[in-house]
Amino acid sequence: MNNLRRKTLAAASAVTLGAGLAVTGGLAPAAAAGPETSYLVLAPQGATTGKAAARVAAADGTVVAAYDQIGVLVARSTNPDFAARVAGAGVESVASTAGLGTALDEGETVEVPAAQVADAIGDPTKEPLYGQQWDMDMIHVPQAHAVTTGRPDVVVGVLDSGISSTHPDLATQIAKDKSTSCIGGVTDTTEAAWNPTNSDHGTHVAGTIAAAINGVGVTGVAPGVKVAAVKVVNNDGYIFPEAAVCGFLWAADHGMRLTNNSYYIDPWELNCRNDARQRPVWQAVQRAIRYSQSKGVLNVASAGNSNYDLAHKITDTGSPNNGTPEERENLTNACLDLPAEAPGVVTVAAVGPTGAKSYYSSYGQGVIDVTAPGGDTRFRTQGARSTSTDGILSTTFNTVTRTNGWGYKQGTSMSGPHATGVAALALSAHPGMTPGQLSSFLERTATAQPCPVGVYNPVPLIPTGPNAYDATCSGGARNGFYGAGVVDAYTVVK
Repeated sequence: MNNLRRKTLAAASAVTLGAGLAVTGGLAPAAAAGPETSYLVLAPQGATTGKAAARVAAADGTVVAAYDQIGVLVARSTNPDFAARVAGAGVESVASTAGLGTALDEGETVEVPAAQVADAIGDPTKEPLYGQQWDMDMIHVPQAHAVTTGRPDVVVGVLDSGISSTHPDLATQIAKDKSTSCIGGVTDTTEAAWNPTNSDHGTHVAGTIAAAINGVGVTGVAPGVKVAAVKVVNNDGYIFPEAAVCGFLWAADHGMRLTNNSYYIDPWELNCRNDARQRPVWQAVQRAIRYSQSKGVLNVASAGNSNYDLAHKITDTGSPNNGTPEERENLTNACLDLPAEAPGVVTVAAVGPTGAKSYYSSYGQGVIDVTAPGGDTRFRTQGARSTSTDGILSTTFNTVTRTNGWGYKQGTSMSGPHATGVAALALSAHPGMTPGQLSSFLERTATAQPCPVGVYNPVPLIPTGPNAYDATCSGGARNGFYGAGVVDAYTVVK
């Protein structure tokens, strides 16, 4: 399927991108004040930010974060003409990020009732709810844990909505000294700042990676490693580009070896670097990712839940996700899903309990690197009804009652952390690996999964229509649905 269709998740927000324009005849006089707006200001590649910072000040702006490592400034200004006035010598591009908040694809959480948690008897792993973690058996986690559960010096940055530091399955697993909020592109290391506020998404992701073996709840793929909360989702449920840039750099400069990224940047799922409105975002994010890779970080990202063929982009009719969707046609491969399609990032698709592609998972030959359990709650009924236990069970935080618990979610947001957890085990067993070596190792040790024949659609009875989730797989042993195959925790450590 070539049309990108996604549910609108939030109220409209006007896009106000400012492309850099040459300034002639000196700087214009200051304009009347408007609302305070955030901007990404990019110095030329390889240049320092000194000249750019001076232009920010001259244009009535304030630098709130200087990422000199990659030549990017986060600035704020009430000057409506800021973007035009700041452009010039020392500035390669500038973009307002107003309206560029991406609504997190939160997904439904189905909580496990407290009585069921109390009655669970578990199995030899000593985790009471392990019997409901079909995903861990699929990727051979018990066998891997007989070799190693991971090393505590391997720290995974969870770029997400925060992690509950009081959760009984996570309290011992969080590297608090490496956790921060990046909201607004500015770091805040106080514990309250990086805890969840309106979303349990990051808490669920963290549990899949590293929930403790402690006789409580569930186990993570790599319970011996640590996770760091790097909060990039604001209290309204949005991810802005400056927060993601901050997150990548924070992880790189604080000794993290992996990041998990279960989101996309820009409310248009496809960021087109040949679009003047979007190019500065692409540039800033790409610089941040390259820098993190140079510091030894492997970034893992989810492919998306649009059942979209990322290798054959033609039309996007479902974006932006923060307002009324617009139709963009004749797209090219200059349009990418960020961060999933950024070079060097491990892109992860999703499978359900049978090992077949989850009905919602995006795909694409040459785009998907590996796949992992993400849940498929519709396949049993061909889409007619949902079976929550075919989702992924992990740690949760109820944002209404402010209580910790366990529950099910599904999505490539859930498959990504399985792959990240396997990568953490691999690093624990083979600590000298570079990001490139680790990425290649994940692919070489994955279990190949062949393409299904013909048009694939496990949910013809879904209410949205009998052909709503049609998809066609291409490729051989490495293909568009599964990449190199399903990640395997045991194979990477034995």
